[in-house]
Amino acid sequence: MGRCEVCGNDYDLAFEVRTQGSVHVFDSFECAISRLAPICEHCSCRVIGHGVEVDRHWYCSAHCARSSDPAGAEQIRDRAPA
Repeated sequence: MGRCEVCGNDYDLAFEVRTQGSVHVFDSFECAISRLAPICEHCSCRVIGHGVEVDRHWYCSAHCARSSDPAGAEQIRDRAPA
């Protein structure tokens, strides 16, 4: 069994996530996301999908990147034109 490092649950189906030289133990994706997912610097939500990085700052979308840093993110788009 592994003990979740977020909620402390001792769970037989706990799993490990290895990232940036560290090993983390979680009992759910919810706990893993709350510990590891970056936070959008504009709206403060957790960036669970691809997100957008501009000058080492994380945003959940192109809209938030442009709202927070219009000069540095003016070319950012959520998807390429068809």
